[in-house]
Amino acid sequence: MTSLALLFPPPILFFALGFGAGALRSDLAVPDALAKALSLYLMVAIGLKGGAAVAMPGGAEGLVPALAAGVALSLLLPLPAFLLLRTMTRLDRETAAAVAGHYGSVSVVTFAAAVGALSARGVGYEPFMPAVLAAMETPAILTALLLARHGSAARAEAPRGGGAPRHLLHEVFLNGSVVVLLGSFAIGWIGGPAAKAQLSVFAEGLFPGALCLFLLEMGLVAVRQLRAAGRGLEPALIGFGLLMPLIGAACGLGGGWLAGLSPGGMALMAVLGASASYIAVPAAMRLALPRADAGIYVTLSVAVTFPFNVVVGIPLYLWVAGATG
Repeated sequence: MTSLALLFPPPILFFALGFGAGALRSDLAVPDALAKALSLYLMVAIGLKGGAAVAMPGGAEGLVPALAAGVALSLLLPLPAFLLLRTMTRLDRETAAAVAGHYGSVSVVTFAAAVGALSARGVGYEPFMPAVLAAMETPAILTALLLARHGSAARAEAPRGGGAPRHLLHEVFLNGSVVVLLGSFAIGWIGGPAAKAQLSVFAEGLFPGALCLFLLEMGLVAVRQLRAAGRGLEPALIGFGLLMPLIGAACGLGGGWLAGLSPGGMALMAVLGASASYIAVPAAMRLALPRADAGIYVTLSVAVTFPFNVVVGIPLYLWVAGATG
């Protein structure tokens, strides 16, 4: 495989195709129903493949340290993100906390793109990493809420009765991506080698093509989001959206090294640290922090950080993890 193909595998080129088509105002479009189906498929395929691999002898070795590192990253990464936002920008406390929560949580599609890049290069990784991905979805949400409620004004606006509303707890702990990932992982784990053989065409054979189509859609979405709200982003916010992934990736590499992961596993931990949620966290923030500016946190995660990670970040993180390992 040529170095150019390693740097720009088909999924990244499809993202570039979608971004370019959107920028040129082409009428290219991916139906919403297909985009949702592709997102669901990617989560199911990642979970099934990881669960079946963990069921193999020795497949779960090192799982606990990796889970601990992932949860710690999700809980703690919002803290430097919040500090940077309050120092570099003019965001109010609730919006800064909401943005910080996005950068502590994870992006399933960024993870899927990294898995595809590792597969294209023939680099292995720990099979339990999808479980780490699922575990990192929600802790950052709790940190974001604590950051938002720390101010006196935010505490005054908090609901009476102490804890979070029931519907917020439901959104945080039972959001669809977590349920599908963990459920598929459990099914693959229970099914073991038999499930792996039975579903190999579905979970592995179709994965690269589905990822390409979904990243085509994400390229179109990134342009639409930039066109809708990106012009309102101050330069400091864009700078944050490019700087924070590098900080998160460095922390992820460190966490992966402490957990004893292989170079492939360290690369995926770096990707998880660098990614920003645009599915689970926005839904939770709309419920928990309705005064936070959704136009800012959605645009930053989808239209700034996601393209940066897909085009620049993932190749960089894979290279650094390989050199470190």
